Order: sequence, then structure tokens, then C-alpha cells
Amino acid sequence: MRHAGQKEQTDQTMLLNNGPKLVLASASPRRQELLAQIGLTPDSIDPADIPEIPGDGEKPSHLASRLAAEKAAAVAVRHPDAYILAADTVVAVGRRALGKAADEQEARRYLSMLSGRRHRVHTGMALVLPDGTLRKRTVSSAVIFKTLDEHDIQSYLASGEWQGKAGAYAIQGLGSLLVRQIQGSYSNIVGLPIHELATMLSGNGFDVWKQSSLMPAENR
Repeated sequence: MRHAGQKEQTDQTMLLNNGPKLVLASASPRRQELLAQIGLTPDSIDPADIPEIPGDGEKPSHLASRLAAEKAAAVAVRHPDAYILAADTVVAVGRRALGKAADEQEARRYLSMLSGRRHRVHTGMALVLPDGTLRKRTVSSAVIFKTLDEHDIQSYLASGEWQGKAGAYAIQGLGSLLVRQIQGSYSNIVGLPIHELATMLSGNGFDVWKQSSLMPAENR
């Protein structure tokens, strides 16, 4: 015999399972955490394996948008009738895109370049709808670093947090000690602009309120 709490949990699970399927075309734990903040758990995590190479003279914002669209398209063929969400985040100093540092030496160069300067973070989002339609949006935020001294740089490099991060820093961790000011969406800098994402999903038939596990079952 099931207790009332067990029945309620089962009913909620059934309701969520009957809703539209969401596939996240990214292995980023940060993007999964951001989705969890609004109660969304992807039905599948299926990262796209595509080359992330800038085109000659390609603007950083265009690079982020293009890569997101290519990731979404690559994964969509494996999940028909689902919503496919892909994203790509690019850190840019002027027209130069800073990717993930290959080693500690390159990470040091990136941090020295960002020191005391304003840079932009562009996140391209791509959403493939169940009917195959592609929707895209790019969101940009500005970040101003404090002037870093050798102790700042060496300590951050020693933390290892720079590894696998665009621009060689993570604002949601120790990297916050390097940042003096931001302008725009914080979640965009982390890797997924939540407000703009929710607007894009809801505007294309995926009701975030109804699909959120944070909402009581009777209100979905």
C-alpha cells in the first residue's frame, strides 16, 4: 500500500513524463545547475561533438550563435519529436574570442589580458522544436575585472578552476574574486541566460511553469 506522499510523488512524475521532452545538447554541469534552479531536468543529456573553430574574421557573438546552432542540429537527428537545447559561451576582448585555455601558460595570458579591463561574454542559444524548426538567440553581458597582481593570477591558476572554462575563469566560483563589476545577466556569464531561455521556451510551446518540478502538481 502506497502512502499519500508516495502517491503524490508518483503523480508528479507521471505528469512530467507526459509533457514535452527536453534534451540538453551540452555536458556542462553549470548549465544543468542553472536549469535545476527553475525546476527543469532534461530528459536526456546528449552533448554534441563538433569542432569549435572560429572562422576567419568571425565576430565572437556570431561564433557563439553559430556553434550553438550546429550543436543543436547535430543532436536533433538523434531525438525526433523533442525540444533540443544547445548553447555556446564565448568570452571576448574586443573582436578576439577567448576559448578554453589549453594549458596553464595560456590561462595566464588570458587572465593578464582581462586584468583591469572590460570584456564581454556572449552566449548563443539554439532551440530545435519538435517539428524541426530552429530558434536562435544570443545574449551578451559585460564583465569588468579588477587589476590583477601576480598573487591573484598565481593563486587562481593554482586553484585549477580555470580548466575547461571560456576565458580561463568561472564567475560562479573563485573567479568571482577577480571580478569588480558586471553589466547584464549573471546567469549568461555562467553559461545560460535563464530569463531569455525561459522566454524562448515558453514562446515556442514549452511552458516552463507547467514543466517546472518546483511547482505544486495541482498547479501544473
